[in-house]
Amino acid sequence: MKSITRLRNFLKISQRVFAQKAGISFRSLQLVEGGKHNTSLETLEKIALAFHYPKTLFRKYISHFFELPQDSIAILSLHLKSHPKQDWKILFFNFVDAFRSSKNPSLIAEPPCEGLSPFYFCLVAATVEMLCDELCVTKPWWTQALQSLEEPCFVAGVENLKAMALVESPAYFRKRNIFVLSNFLDRV
Repeated sequence: MKSITRLRNFLKISQRVFAQKAGISFRSLQLVEGGKHNTSLETLEKIALAFHYPKTLFRKYISHFFELPQDSIAILSLHLKSHPKQDWKILFFNFVDAFRSSKNPSLIAEPPCEGLSPFYFCLVAATVEMLCDELCVTKPWWTQALQSLEEPCFVAGVENLKAMALVESPAYFRKRNIFVLSNFLDRV
């Protein structure tokens, strides 16, 4: 959990001192910060309290996480981050189908998770913007942070389709340096 490390370093507190302040072992804190430990909610709550987060705020945040719809961008991005080698298209198009059928703003309200690869962030943001315009739904605040890939990315990955993708790619994708065919979000 890099955010814990960043905050602790910002406050200029050593791991030993912070672990003692939180009431957890030094080794537990090392494992939590290294992301190599299945941390209990109790330990996370102790860490949050050591950072002076109110207990009620911590519990509210945890409850909110478990209330997120399974097809939401937040949950999709967690899967994409956790399983980068897994075929992303099934999860991605499950979100597209769910949002098109429900127009539920809660599916797009929360931004993608921290640490998501720039490719996935740009792909998700462009897709959400395009779907919002298509469905006449207000775009979420987090899509306004325009990130663009440094190098062009062709989603199809087929050399013969690159020229067609350059011509057909909707502006939502092009402005992020992602190139898709015009039927990219269509399902058969």
